[in-house]
Amino acid sequence: MGVSYWKVIGGAVIATAILGIVAVNSGGVAQYIDRQQNKTLAHAPYQISPQAQKLHQSLRIADLHNDALLWDRHLSKHQSYGHTDLPRLNLGNVALQVFTSVTKSPAGQNYEKNKQGARDRITLLGWAQNWPKRAREQLSERALLQARRLYQLEQNHPDELKVVHTRQELQTVLKLRQEGGRQIAGILGTEGGHALDGSLDNLDVLFAGGVRVMGLQHFFDNALGGSLHGQNKAGLTDFGKQVVRLVEEKEMIIDVAHSSPAVIDDVLNMTNRPIIVSHTGVKGICDTPRNLSTRQVKEIAAKGGLIGIGFWGAAVCDTSPLGVAKSIDYAVSLAGIDHVALGSDFDGAVTTALDTSELAAITQALISLNYTDQQIAAIMGENTIKFMLNALPQN
Repeated sequence: MGVSYWKVIGGAVIATAILGIVAVNSGGVAQYIDRQQNKTLAHAPYQISPQAQKLHQSLRIADLHNDALLWDRHLSKHQSYGHTDLPRLNLGNVALQVFTSVTKSPAGQNYEKNKQGARDRITLLGWAQNWPKRAREQLSERALLQARRLYQLEQNHPDELKVVHTRQELQTVLKLRQEGGRQIAGILGTEGGHALDGSLDNLDVLFAGGVRVMGLQHFFDNALGGSLHGQNKAGLTDFGKQVVRLVEEKEMIIDVAHSSPAVIDDVLNMTNRPIIVSHTGVKGICDTPRNLSTRQVKEIAAKGGLIGIGFWGAAVCDTSPLGVAKSIDYAVSLAGIDHVALGSDFDGAVTTALDTSELAAITQALISLNYTDQQIAAIMGENTIKFMLNALPQN
């Protein structure tokens, strides 16, 4: 999730309460917030050559980070706002999408320093969306609520979406697509270990609820360790080390997208399995506080990790399809072709230059940078698919 100060949410919720119209099913406040936070820059249709379109349709597109489940949006219908829904995923030829739950976001959110105890904006969003009491009060319940949204979408549209939990389930979806099916493999993750509510037992709860990708931090320090955007920038706590060990034992995937450099070092030093950075950029081409250093990119790749390049301003500086491709190109120069992937952060309270239906524009941009078809296939999806087939639980 990117930086958004969510200036509209406090006043909007208060105004709605006064007027007595907090009815989410009528659109209302929740939809207004969604429209304000998840924007696509106005642009003329991207020019995709017949060569690029043919190549794109032959690919298995995969994206490591999407926050669409946070929003009370009808994901089964093609919407005129936000970045994601099933029709647009199909238009973008997406075969695998990681859907991440967002459970806490501090007031005044920024990339430099956030207070762990700052007022939480997701609580207000929960009120606007009429979340049940347990989800408003417990972060683990928020993660489960967002997971249930994906399961409900799967139940209503089984030919278009399958929530996958194991390597075998992912292989099944990929085989169906090879035979002409349009089913998308959805993998559930959570953005920040605070979703555990400080309890190791809740890792079992989230695992049972379908979560397979475990982010350690978000925009603030938590019980597991320091955030890239927190106050102490510390490494893993004893509790954090316990979580990391248990995550590995359960064959879950560790995501350090918002973790402090010290946490990333600690994770790399103690883990045997590769990790991901689901959505990020690289300082060498876009020098913002959000992005990875050259050293981090190389060390994560050296241990078999995967780096998802984001599509928003602080990740790539230039959000055009060519700008995203240039950031991908720079990451490849450091990590190697097998360790770079897409990590859009679609619907993560960010503004992008395209939505998920327009991913062919990235393929076109990579062609313009003289990447081969095989290299483009790796970046656009095969690296992520290979990673998941090796890293998801076997059973």
